[in-house]
Amino acid sequence: MANEKQYPMTAEGKRKLEEELVKLETETRKEIVERIKIARDFGDLSENAEYDSAKEEQAFLEGRISTLKSMIRNAVIISEDETDNSVVSLGKTVTFVEIINGKPSSDEESYTIVGSAEADPMEFRISNESPIAKGLLGRAEGEEVAVQTPGGEMKVKIVSIK
Repeated sequence: MANEKQYPMTAEGKRKLEEELVKLETETRKEIVERIKIARDFGDLSENAEYDSAKEEQAFLEGRISTLKSMIRNAVIISEDETDNSVVSLGKTVTFVEIINGKPSSDEESYTIVGSAEADPMEFRISNESPIAKGLLGRAEGEEVAVQTPGGEMKVKIVSIK
């Protein structure tokens, strides 16, 4: 247990995981147990698709509950206010522009770097384990950085860190 993975996250991210865990344990688990109970009443379990589906969903749910408990237990809270804004670090929002043919583009992109537990690219929150974040972490405003992405190397210039 001493070697369990740590999950860096904001206090808000941990709160959301705790809320999800409570919902899964109190509501979703009961719903699935009820579905299993109803499916059993259909008779022969060997040819009962509803029963098989509910049991698969139950297995998935229990796996998610186990994962959430581990993430919450091993959460390392990062404060977005305590660290300085001179370098890119966890909890910071970094704005950058891509450098194309040696010139910065005019299209700025901003992402908040968070732990993998609360990453959500659709909300512009990227994991500290993502290629872009790995390239940006520890870098300063104004710095030009070569970032390795699955599509190849990309050069960016850091515009601001908040």
